[in-house]
Formats: sequence, structure tokens, C-alpha cells
Amino acid sequence: MSSDWKRRVRLFVQRFWQPTSACMTCMPGSWGNLLSLAHWTIALQTGLATGILAVLLTFTPAAKLYANRYGNSLVVGCLTMLGDAYSHANHYDIPFAEAIVTGVVSGLLTLAGSYLFEDRARRLRAIWARISG
Repeated sequence: MSSDWKRRVRLFVQRFWQPTSACMTCMPGSWGNLLSLAHWTIALQTGLATGILAVLLTFTPAAKLYANRYGNSLVVGCLTMLGDAYSHANHYDIPFAEAIVTGVVSGLLTLAGSYLFEDRARRLRAIWARISG
């Protein structure tokens, strides 16, 4: 497998968990329905749609945005909004409010992940070393 495709597979996995987690967080009653198959189905559909869109974006010049952590967060947030709007109907009174909130949370998760997981999770390993002594 070429390095470009390895990078795309890695990108897909990353862009799958962030929107899925954001969708589970933003759906009404999500924490109360954490074991609900219907909620997980919707969240996984959102993550799948976002992951596919993120990989398709690597074939365009916009793929340069992935190199910058803020550009990456912006792209993932916008793609999550599209994926969430595609995956299910809005649960709030304001049109597209759930998709927007899910996109913002996904962008913030992406930004936080970029800090925590860079350099093979150097920051997480340092914190763990301090905690465990």
C-alpha cells in the first residue's frame, strides 16, 4: 500500500471517531441513551459520511488545509456539519442547529486531539508519567 493511501486510511479513522463522538454528545438525550442502538446508528452514519468526505477532499487542493491544525479543525467541523445534516433530521427547533452544534464540537475535538496526540501522544505520556510517578 502506498504512503498516500496509508495516510488516507489514517485520516479516515481520525475523521470517523471525531464526528461520531461529537454526534453522540450533541444529540438530545445522548448521555441518557448512550446504549441506544438508534443513537449509535445515527452517530456512526455521521462519522462514516464525514470520513468519506475527508478522504475525497485529499484529492483536491484543499487537502493542504489538513497540514495546519486550525485549518484541519475548520475542515473537519464543516464536513461534520454536512455529514450530520445528511445522516438525520434535526432534533432542535432551529433549522440545522444540531448539525452546526455537532460540527463545532467535532472541530473542537479535532483541535484538542491535535494537541494531545501529536508526537505519538507526547503530552498524554508526560501526564501519565506524572500521575503514575
